Amino acid sequence: MLGPNRDLPHPAVMRVDLFDFHLPPECIADRPVQPRDAARLLHVAADGALTDRGVRELPALLDPGDVLVLNDTRVIPARLFARVGAGRVEVMLHRRVEADTWWAFARPARKLKPGTPLDFGDDFHGACIEKGDGGEVLVRFDRAGADLTAALEAHGHVPLPPYIKRPDDARDRTDYQTVYARTDGAVAAPTAGLHLTDALFAALDARGVRRVTVTLHVGAGTFLPVKADDTDDHRMHVEDGTVSAEAAETITTARATGGRVVAVGTTALRVLESAAAPDGTLQAFSGGTDLFITPGYRFKAVDRLMTNLHLPKSTLFMLVSAFSGLETMRAAYAHAVARGYRFYSYGDACLLDRPTSD
Repeated sequence: MLGPNRDLPHPAVMRVDLFDFHLPPECIADRPVQPRDAARLLHVAADGALTDRGVRELPALLDPGDVLVLNDTRVIPARLFARVGAGRVEVMLHRRVEADTWWAFARPARKLKPGTPLDFGDDFHGACIEKGDGGEVLVRFDRAGADLTAALEAHGHVPLPPYIKRPDDARDRTDYQTVYARTDGAVAAPTAGLHLTDALFAALDARGVRRVTVTLHVGAGTFLPVKADDTDDHRMHVEDGTVSAEAAETITTARATGGRVVAVGTTALRVLESAAAPDGTLQAFSGGTDLFITPGYRFKAVDRLMTNLHLPKSTLFMLVSAFSGLETMRAAYAHAVARGYRFYSYGDACLLDRPTSD
């Protein structure tokens, strides 16, 4: 049997425009549905069959013994505005380096050079200490740890994706956070998890579905467009992740006893795949990953994926195309557009079953 990548024109052809599709602007969700688990769920079966469901039906789609893997990262108010002389610079944090130091994207970056002071408020300051490529700057703040977290909460903004064309507000502080977020550090939400609720968890528990948490601190690089013509020329930014020994053991035991590993979100999938050995076994993992998954990748640790509906030509659409097949996902997205599904971070979800390998 041919595997999930049977529909690529040729294994060596990986042009970014293969992953383009038309999405009407009215399909982009500006706010999430309420309540969270009222979102729609498009089930994409291993054979490509499409079924319209709802997120509340998730327990019925899983089997006792399956294990749901959740990313427990917590989004911080990572979008800052700094006074620089008489002007203003937007600073979007994307990866913590030290307790008081972050890599960030700056706009306009030309205003900054090493040593430039940054005034985020009358009582909150920092400085650019290094410049990298593509608008990246290394920012050192005047405080660290809990004091820095408190300052970000007071002065920062929710880092809404650029395709949401409105300012953030108080509602986003709750909406753009999973109910199980625990570990500060993300600057973008693991959006598939935004649909899950305590009531849904209770139903999953009653079904006999186990749950574990992993951590991947999602960076602002997830929103950067792929500017290269060929996927081989695109650079992923490093994100920090953790898989505990307990989580690895639970997942390994589930697979050994016939359970399936169901990643909630591409971020949970990426940290599991980064932690997995070639034979699919998992061990504890802690470190950075820049894993870029495109068609041709052989998945080692994940059997099913719950994920939102992604941007054209994005690394996330490339990942789901690797998981389910490019033509399958083209058909799924065309179906979603035709039936009024809501796309992107605040939109609806898919449940993808991985096809059998070659």
